[in-house]
Amino acid sequence: MSIRERLSGNEAVANAMRQINPDVVAAFPITPSTEVPQYFSTFVNNGKVDTEFVPVESEHSAMSACIGASSAGGRVMTATSANGLSLMWEMLYIAASLRLPIVMSCVNRAVSGPLNIHNDHSDSMGARDSGWIQLYGETNQEAYDNALMAIRIAEHKDVMLPVMNCYDGFITSHSIENIELLEDDKAKGFVGTYHPEHFLLNKKEPIAVGPLDVQPYLFEHKFQQAEAMRKAKDVILEVSEEFYKLTGRKYGLFEEYKMDDAEIAVVVLNSTAGTAKYTIDRLREKGVKAGLVKPRVFRPFPVTEIAESLKNCKAVAILDKCDSTNGAAGPLYTEVTSALYTTGITDVKTVAYTFGIGGRDVKSSDIEKVYTDLQEIVASGKVENPFRYLGLKG
Repeated sequence: MSIRERLSGNEAVANAMRQINPDVVAAFPITPSTEVPQYFSTFVNNGKVDTEFVPVESEHSAMSACIGASSAGGRVMTATSANGLSLMWEMLYIAASLRLPIVMSCVNRAVSGPLNIHNDHSDSMGARDSGWIQLYGETNQEAYDNALMAIRIAEHKDVMLPVMNCYDGFITSHSIENIELLEDDKAKGFVGTYHPEHFLLNKKEPIAVGPLDVQPYLFEHKFQQAEAMRKAKDVILEVSEEFYKLTGRKYGLFEEYKMDDAEIAVVVLNSTAGTAKYTIDRLREKGVKAGLVKPRVFRPFPVTEIAESLKNCKAVAILDKCDSTNGAAGPLYTEVTSALYTTGITDVKTVAYTFGIGGRDVKSSDIEKVYTDLQEIVASGKVENPFRYLGLKG
């Protein structure tokens, strides 16, 4: 029997960490992720885990400590947000390139400046090409489930890459929802015990970590890293299927909502998907064939699968909760349209919306406007302005 609880997203993730009982957690506080190591530190203090908790002086130091502990053969976790993730920048690439299976909860928040502590996706999307697997979760339940699955994905022998568990700051991190936790023994059984193949403290195999990697070697090592990212897609599905058998909660690379006969669809990440589902239900009552695709995995990006899901739509809106400031559109739009083009699907009209920057509220009426715009695109057969802003004043 699962354990029914009422927890915030941060509490849920901290409880997942308690059940995982990592060897090392190194962290530095930053809103809105502060509660994750804060709650976890109480488990350390109360003897509920035997984790070595390392309070450090900065996020750069937090990831540095995680890299050292993981290189030594430990199971390692942490959490951060926004400017904290930015301060880790150098170390993010090092963790990924050293193939260290660190799991970090990234509680999504706007990156300064100007200073803003509220939710958008500029932090994790800024780090999308750093070599980390990225999982995104709509609800507290998904944040908890992804934390458990992330360990299995990261430590798989065919992957050995770090994983970000991304969920929306305050909207998910601080809101309390009903949630189902696994019993401790089942959670521990699911994540298993970490047995690294190569690690610094293995006296039988002396190794160097992070040596100079010059022209004859680096290209091949980066190719191996890219291959591991490609293989991660199958591993994510395998782990998700095992989790489904254990819990009855099914996860894929993305979630489809009423896409079987959808003529128009929205693609959006994280908590806004819930607002979109509510809007779709209302539109369906009016006979509008609206649907939703909610990516769960952004890295590796499910190119062929996303394209297959959208191929029968007449028009699709891709919503980004960050701006690439590239003169065009955000990263989700770029990835989705690239997937469509790469797979030869060129007859689906696409439009980009940037929304929710700095925690700007997004209401069902805003999402309904997007679907209205899509209906107009279908009727006219034209996309007059492919790069749009949703909820911008003036």
